[in-house]
Amino acid sequence: MLNESCPSLELPMTGGATFNPASLKGEAFVLYFYPKDSTPGCTVEGSDFRDKHADFAAAGAKVFGISRDSIKSHENFKAKMAFPFELVSDPDETACAAFGVMKMKNMYGKQVRGVERSTFVIDKEGKVVHEWRGVKVPGHVEAVLSVVQGLK
Repeated sequence: MLNESCPSLELPMTGGATFNPASLKGEAFVLYFYPKDSTPGCTVEGSDFRDKHADFAAAGAKVFGISRDSIKSHENFKAKMAFPFELVSDPDETACAAFGVMKMKNMYGKQVRGVERSTFVIDKEGKVVHEWRGVKVPGHVEAVLSVVQGLK
């Protein structure tokens, strides 16, 4: 994934818009994959991106959260948490497959297939310039912001 072009996608997102990386050429953006709306870790991660949103905007980067949840679920989560960025719905795992974020995980002693918390920074040319996989939430958003602020 690293140093490759961002995959071509067209997915629904909150606000009635369509997420299409090709339409973002000329703009840097952050795409963070998370397992599920309104769960503890995902709420903290989203809130951290929300709280640093002005800093990302000042650095010239948009932020998008993405999970397999429905648009209805995303709209509720976004409203409840007052997220200033859009959430992308990937129910068919199109983006998850393109970015290779689906993994087998242990949940309560059982093997389950789910989204590995991962974040990607895409530069103005549409190239993936940084990736984090198996993300631990504390301090993560600050690390992402640091990379974004370092983009030329």
